[in-house]
Amino acid sequence: MTYDRLVCANCAGPVSEGRCAVCRASRERLQQSGPFAGLSLAAVLTVLVLLMAAVALVAVNQTA
Repeated sequence: MTYDRLVCANCAGPVSEGRCAVCRASRERLQQSGPFAGLSLAAVLTVLVLLMAAVALVAVNQTA
């Protein structure tokens, strides 16, 4: 989840603006978590399975 859509419960402003200390702390924590922090385990496993299938397909096509 990106912080630009979050609303602060403390000041009722957008977290991305950082109006209060709670907003700024949340914004900092979300920025440090990285781009893949919001992915669920199911999404990671799906991507892994798709990558394995693509590698297997390339390997089969190279041997034929």
